[in-house]
Amino acid sequence: MDLGLKDRVYVVTGATRGLGHASARALAAEGAKVVVTGRKEDAVAEAVSALGPDAAAGVAVDNADPAAAGRLIATARERFGRFDGVLVSVGGPPPGFVADTTDEQWQAAFESVFLGAVRLARAAAAELGEGGVIGFVLSGSVHEPIPGLTISNGLRPGLAGFAKSLADELGPRGIRVVGLLPGRVDTDRVRELDSLSADPEATRQAAESRIPLRRYGTPEEFGRTAAFLLSPAASYVTGVMLPVDGGSRHGF
Repeated sequence: MDLGLKDRVYVVTGATRGLGHASARALAAEGAKVVVTGRKEDAVAEAVSALGPDAAAGVAVDNADPAAAGRLIATARERFGRFDGVLVSVGGPPPGFVADTTDEQWQAAFESVFLGAVRLARAAAAELGEGGVIGFVLSGSVHEPIPGLTISNGLRPGLAGFAKSLADELGPRGIRVVGLLPGRVDTDRVRELDSLSADPEATRQAAESRIPLRRYGTPEEFGRTAAFLLSPAASYVTGVMLPVDGGSRHGF
């Protein structure tokens, strides 16, 4: 099936590694152009090289920077001549339980994970026309808290609520808003979380036993799902928070 992505242009934040990078790769493989971001210049340059300079441009920027949104959309237009959508992916806040987390950690995470995403979505909404799309990489914690990820558990559900509100507001203009809720996808972040236990391999096996497909997902599987949701092939899909979790969430 042709997803209709050829020559469409997307901004993908947090795209130097993990789920953001996998999504950018999937978009580029389908013929889209991508502006990828990350905090470090060398990591951004490496990501652009992996995607190919004809398919990608890179900007080293932090989502928490108030100027980031305007800069990224301007780069899309200057480098590729158009702007069709954005996928907001942000690295997870540091793990920790309620008693372990500080005001400073909460503030930093709020600026990057929440407010940075809101700013970028608002800027995109002002620039997009009919057929545009705004996507958010969130977490299964939107529906159920994940032990040891207190800050993420606090911020992701609020961002999902914002995304649903935005879908209602932008729908009449033909602009879609979607969210992806990854479960146990085999990224550096998930392996890091598993490694916090006394027996990481046993922790992984126990987690896999609770997943109906009995395995962790791959970044490539997540990326293909993101590419579909951002594509014109999903033109009647908006306001959804789609679990990408091997069936772990059984409710609606």
